Amino acid sequence: MVSKNSSGGATSEMGKTDRAMAGVGGVRSSDESAPDLWWSGQPVEERRDATCSAEVKHSEGRGDGPQGLPAPKTVRKLQIILYRKAKSKPKYRFWSLYGEVQRADVLEAAWRHVKANAGGPGIDGVSIEALAADAQVEAAWLSALKGELQAKTYRPAPVRRMKIPKASGGVRLLGIPTVKDRVVQTAVYLVLMPIFEADFHPRSYGYRPKRSAQDAVKEIRQGLRTGRTDVVDADLTQFFDMIPHRQLMRQVARRVSDGTILKLIKAWLRAPILEEDEGGARRMAVNPCGTPQGGVISPLLANIYLHPLDHAVNENCQQKPRMIRYADDLVILCAPGKGQEMKERLARWLEAKGLALNEKKTRVLNNRESGFEFLGFAFRWQSPKKKGKAYLRTEPSAAAKQSLRTRVRELTKRKCTWRAQTEVVREINQVTRGWSNYFALAHYQRTFGQMNTFVAKRLRRWLWRKHGSTTGQYERWPDRKLFNSYGLYKMPTASVY
Repeated sequence: MVSKNSSGGATSEMGKTDRAMAGVGGVRSSDESAPDLWWSGQPVEERRDATCSAEVKHSEGRGDGPQGLPAPKTVRKLQIILYRKAKSKPKYRFWSLYGEVQRADVLEAAWRHVKANAGGPGIDGVSIEALAADAQVEAAWLSALKGELQAKTYRPAPVRRMKIPKASGGVRLLGIPTVKDRVVQTAVYLVLMPIFEADFHPRSYGYRPKRSAQDAVKEIRQGLRTGRTDVVDADLTQFFDMIPHRQLMRQVARRVSDGTILKLIKAWLRAPILEEDEGGARRMAVNPCGTPQGGVISPLLANIYLHPLDHAVNENCQQKPRMIRYADDLVILCAPGKGQEMKERLARWLEAKGLALNEKKTRVLNNRESGFEFLGFAFRWQSPKKKGKAYLRTEPSAAAKQSLRTRVRELTKRKCTWRAQTEVVREINQVTRGWSNYFALAHYQRTFGQMNTFVAKRLRRWLWRKHGSTTGQYERWPDRKLFNSYGLYKMPTASVY
């Protein structure tokens, strides 16, 4: 039974299992099963300038992506209903969603998610640890937040800006909302995600449930094998910082007509930025455009804004190109000789949307003649040493391998010999296991063997210095001892596919 106090397509009687499972306006099918925000195994964000998936990130700049928490049943039922309603009625505008956002179970699920993801405090200094330390304080804080939402007195706080160095040079600007804002943003995300997920194109992979960077890599491999040899390797200039607010809100309003939800999103977008210089001086700056990286709602808004591009390239072009997008990283696979034309069309589309191509990093190439990199992987056609057809080789890029080496070197520096060997081995294993889990795709075996040799060599030298040994390193710490007795993780070098 759909009531006027519930979201368009969402039932107000969540205890009625039959209604929740049947959905609204659609039939049950494998194609229309609702995506699960809380699925286990959400990949770490991979970008061109952060190619090591296990790289230790600053806790304040982690953002709040899905972390694999179990979904509360009532929240799952709500998401299923919203998804099926959106899937069955592509032009339907959801007119009453704010009541779902302030529900106790939705807010509790949002808080659990933010708490599990950790992260630093915002400008108010309130930390997750302080709120979670006492169950009564936690419950009272959540209750007060629900009261603010019900009374419509909640207002977003300014966003604390942080500058995170990029591996390729320069800095990435992150905006860190307060814990309260992150919880409310997550609650809104829980409600909006299934609606827009019903519309998103299947070749968009970034920040989406049950989709990963590895899926994007597999799609590229499949596309390159279909004869699309021209590749537009595109890079967008400061994408998150340049999204025009007015045009973005129009995109959101195509699916959402709830004025309170739209006002919330607009308030988050326009929240002032608090900047702090090296001397500690603070200043408040307006935010005329862009959606701050680090906010929970930002990835969803970014996908909403580029959603028309996904359909325009993949569905409406006569040349039948394939565009594979992971957030603001994208490649377009084209028929021979069509790459330059596609790049020019892409530049015109972005300009009309207030965005721009990074001309220095964007290039058009023939993949049969030269390779390219995407999401930390290198793609190139290679002829076998013996007679046979050329094959598409896909392996970790040089930058990805260097990122791993750099991290392992940091953990095994000479000045770190005071640390316990078990602690050092544990941290090395965290890095190498995460890295290998991400890159265990296609032709990884040779690279993993090389990395095993490098990591064992670094640990061996570190142990030799730590113990002040005068004997040979290899005699005292052979590879088999490091991997078997010391517990050093060994990346798999035999294909599992």
